[in-house]
Amino acid sequence: MILYYVLAALAGAAIGLAVYIAFTRISGRKQANALLQKAEQDAENIKQQKILQAKEKFLQLKSEHEHKVNQKNNELRDRENAIKSREGQLNQQAGELGRKQRELDAARGQVNAQRAQLEAKNEECERLIAQANKQLETIAGMSAEDAKKMLVENLKAEARTEAQAYINDTMDEARLNAAKEAKRIVINTIQRTATETAIENAVTTFPIDNDDVKGRIIGREGRNIRALEAATGVEIVVDDTPDTILLSAFDPVRREVARLSLHQLVIDGRIHPARIEEVVSKVSKQLEDEILETGKRTCIDLGIHGLHIELVRLIGRMKYRSSYGQNLLQHSREVANICSVMASELGLNPKVARRAGLLHDIGKVSEEDPELPHALLGAKLAEQYKERPEVCNAIGAHHEETEMTSIYAPLVLVGDAISGARPGARREVIESYIKRLKGMEDLAASYPGVTKSYAIQAGRELRVIVGAEDVSDEQAARLSVDIAQRIQDEMTYPGQVKITVIRETRSVAIAK
Repeated sequence: MILYYVLAALAGAAIGLAVYIAFTRISGRKQANALLQKAEQDAENIKQQKILQAKEKFLQLKSEHEHKVNQKNNELRDRENAIKSREGQLNQQAGELGRKQRELDAARGQVNAQRAQLEAKNEECERLIAQANKQLETIAGMSAEDAKKMLVENLKAEARTEAQAYINDTMDEARLNAAKEAKRIVINTIQRTATETAIENAVTTFPIDNDDVKGRIIGREGRNIRALEAATGVEIVVDDTPDTILLSAFDPVRREVARLSLHQLVIDGRIHPARIEEVVSKVSKQLEDEILETGKRTCIDLGIHGLHIELVRLIGRMKYRSSYGQNLLQHSREVANICSVMASELGLNPKVARRAGLLHDIGKVSEEDPELPHALLGAKLAEQYKERPEVCNAIGAHHEETEMTSIYAPLVLVGDAISGARPGARREVIESYIKRLKGMEDLAASYPGVTKSYAIQAGRELRVIVGAEDVSDEQAARLSVDIAQRIQDEMTYPGQVKITVIRETRSVAIAK
């Protein structure tokens, strides 16, 4: 019984499920048909709208195209009218040209006829001239060629005479004007470049604070003084003058090295021979740097560029060299300015003239080939360091020791004379004195084994330092006698000259 009820329930459920599925399928099919009809209707509406839009776009494009076509037609019509108008003008001009061509042909015919008449007249004139020339030759007794030659010779002689007279007048006027112009240029140059003159001396004063410092400088038994004099070649005079030590030497570079060395030693407080040699060596290197800086500053002040570094160093050394008592650097700067002014007045290049004027005395500060005159030595150095040929010639010819081939050479000669001729600019006695002392030192240095030579005591003593490895004690004694004999035979000097040969042996060892 229970099974019957279960089966009946299952059958009822199955029938209900079948009825639900059938109902659902029928309802879904109706909805799908409704959606399909709506979609078809929407598609038809969209189609109609697109068709309307396409028709409107087509009408718009058609209107624009018709407007452009009408505009092009109007432009073509205007161009056609312009071409027709131009064609009419060209036809009118062609007719005018044809008329002018006919007139020109008629005028050409008339000209040809006139030319034929002129040619006939020219032939008649030539015949008459030839007949007249024959009659003149018969009367004068010479041919036309001979008469022409005689006339030309007479004209040449007359022209030569007149030209010579004109040349003479011109040269006389040029000489007069040249003399006046030269005086004007020189006077103007001297006025524009006037500088103060200063005379160099051979003594430098070194101030000290008290006599205790003086005693320390002298050292035990004078060993510090001897070491300083041997290292610098300067005579150090310590006398009763309070708070002052005198440094005496004809070479300003040595005096400056000694002054700066003493200054550093006094400030440092350590004064002994080893320290003295160290300071002198250091100061010498510093002075070389200062010399180079002086040369560079001088070139910048004068506007001179491109000089070789060795020439710049030589220019700096001029600061510590005098010529007849006149400071050589100041003299060279003055000559450079004088040459520049004169070159400007004469229409020449003032930079080249200034360069030659500055370098004209570099041979005086060079230690190469001392037997060569300083002008020729300076030209040799300038050529060695690639200076321009006109500058080299101006340097070498400023004392007329070589031929002047440059227009700047007379300027340097005149500038050197103007600078040296200023009242009080030079003192001949000092120059001869320095030459004599320099000659003594060079004579001693010419012997083998000599490392240094210093003329001190105003030339009354010559100190010669030799290498202990090269010269023995016996050779040192013989060397002093030989030098004294050569000085006595070859040089002129007042009084006596004491020759002191110093031979020092040093043994150095380092403890590590």
